[in-house]
Amino acid sequence: MTGTISSVPLLQRLRDFARGQNGMAAVEFAVTLPFLLTAYLGGVELGDGVAIDRKVAITTRAVADLASRYTTIYNSDMSSILGASSSIIAPYSGAPLAVTVSEVTVDAKGNATVTWSDTLNGTAHAVGTPVTLPGTLGTATGTPFSYIWGEVRYAYTPTLGYVLTGTLNLSNEIFMSPRQSVSVTRVNS
Repeated sequence: MTGTISSVPLLQRLRDFARGQNGMAAVEFAVTLPFLLTAYLGGVELGDGVAIDRKVAITTRAVADLASRYTTIYNSDMSSILGASSSIIAPYSGAPLAVTVSEVTVDAKGNATVTWSDTLNGTAHAVGTPVTLPGTLGTATGTPFSYIWGEVRYAYTPTLGYVLTGTLNLSNEIFMSPRQSVSVTRVNS
């Protein structure tokens, strides 16, 4: 039979074609797998980093807000304020967390200095240390006033370290006015 195609060679051709496509798919998968893994693991690490950075901001606001509600802070009060930071940062580890709460007094001329400072896993500011306030916070008003200064630092080390390597130092700070009085007295007892 000239000019006709038998069904056997056609089935054979289809089988060969199917086998060839399976091999091609395996090769394409092998080539794209590293990129897919990098994108997936990078997304997970980046997502954790963003979530922890958000928790750092929330923790900063919370500790400053708690301290600004007092008129007098005793040692037990400060322990509670600083201890709350571990609960706020959860479910992430509190070990790489450093929290500092300070009061900054601005004199009649607009000079800002540290009045008192307490810390958890960090270094407290020395009393009398000059502070540069952001924006117009340090504008001279003719009468002294105070701010509660909350600072939080977190050393984030990615779990896998596949895409993000090394430690990322996340930090945040906020200045809040005392709510109940012009300043917050810190009593060491």
